Amino acid sequence: MREPSNINDLANLRPDYMGFIFYPASKRFVEALDLETLAHLPSSIKKTGVFVNSSLAEVEAKAEEFKLDALQLHGQESPEFCSVLKNKGFEVIKAFGVDPDFQFTVLDSYTKAVDYFLFDTKTVAHGGSGETFNWSLLTKYQLNVPYFLSGGLSAENVLEVITLDDDRLYAVDLNSRFEVRPGLKNIELLGSVIDKLKQAHLSE
Repeated sequence: MREPSNINDLANLRPDYMGFIFYPASKRFVEALDLETLAHLPSSIKKTGVFVNSSLAEVEAKAEEFKLDALQLHGQESPEFCSVLKNKGFEVIKAFGVDPDFQFTVLDSYTKAVDYFLFDTKTVAHGGSGETFNWSLLTKYQLNVPYFLSGGLSAENVLEVITLDDDRLYAVDLNSRFEVRPGLKNIELLGSVIDKLKQAHLSE
């Protein structure tokens, strides 16, 4: 999210999280954000900064400047790095790119250092590919840490996540397939899908 009007329109849909990407190589990189717009977001929406291999000082500076609630880390951040941020009171979401060769045992050392994992499609660009991964690979995930599901979720396939039947699935990350262009969300499409997700959840 970047543009104030788009941020406000999305806020009216009351998502649980709203992401702001602070990774310069991303097409969705946030060069500037309107602080007043952020200050008026409902407190129920967790302002989430997305980082890739940033220094601890940079993450903390952005978190302070934009009053972030959650930090989504997509690089090679260590468990120790994550622990420092979690101990400072931030909600920490550690992302991992999943492919058939992914070893879920690498997650073991993060269990006490993060609040959530995020499973995305493995790409050299650290996400945002619009491609899904084979969700059956999640059967290899043996930990109890809840997770976000990301990677190519669209209006056409997002309801299929219900078939995973996994109590650890905490949230879905709706991004590239819900954009008019990078950084600008299609509010009508998102609204329709959020309504469908809520209805599906209530019918379980």
